[in-house]
Amino acid sequence: MPDADVSYFPARDGVRLAYREAGRGRPLVLLHGITGDSTMWLSHGHAETFEARGHRVIMPDFRGHGRSAKPHDAACYPPDVLADDGLALLDHLALNDYDLGGYSLGARMVVRMLVRGATPGRAVVAGQGLREVLGLGGGAGSFLRRVFAGSGSFDPGSPEERADQWLRSSDADPVALLHVLDSVVPTPMEQLGRIQVPTLVVIGADDERSATADQLAAALPKGTGAVVPGDHGTAAGGPELTAAILDFLAVH
Repeated sequence: MPDADVSYFPARDGVRLAYREAGRGRPLVLLHGITGDSTMWLSHGHAETFEARGHRVIMPDFRGHGRSAKPHDAACYPPDVLADDGLALLDHLALNDYDLGGYSLGARMVVRMLVRGATPGRAVVAGQGLREVLGLGGGAGSFLRRVFAGSGSFDPGSPEERADQWLRSSDADPVALLHVLDSVVPTPMEQLGRIQVPTLVVIGADDERSATADQLAAALPKGTGAVVPGDHGTAAGGPELTAAILDFLAVH
């Protein structure tokens, strides 16, 4: 995995947050999914490819994740705090001409940042459907809550047992992650309808979220859809995801 130095900036409430950068050129801010961190974009080669195509890739770690602070105080996770942190990063780096993308939870935060006033030239919402964005179910939240609640008690080989083992072997903090899940807020249809940024909604063909991905693209005034191979996990690491994003950025 290519290396990228970790830098830090203060959130609006003073919490210490981490981010990585790679490359030079037009800034492309990329947000990771729940339980992950910015190395998602490095380990699968996405950042390296974007860098080679002339992008300055900026990859934050959400609070509660990676190298960012993981406070256990619920007061550190008010509603929509991850969007607040994303907007604080834009301010910290003085970005006013940039693109913005995210995968899974990161994609929901892209939507939240857009409705909260972020003005990227283009946006990418990957690994999400309308149902999840509206807060009507789906997504990883209920699954993770079940894993955290029953840690160590799952049938061998079950999805819950595999996730439990992975979380135990990583630096994931269940207390912080549950607070993160509690902070996520839905985005109503009327707010989606006011987003005027050209937005790519890209989804894995076998991702359960694909059932409403087309509806999400249609709800965005300048939305367009794309499908790549894989389910929610495998699509995130595939080169086709990078290619779809690059094609979109090149056309728009």
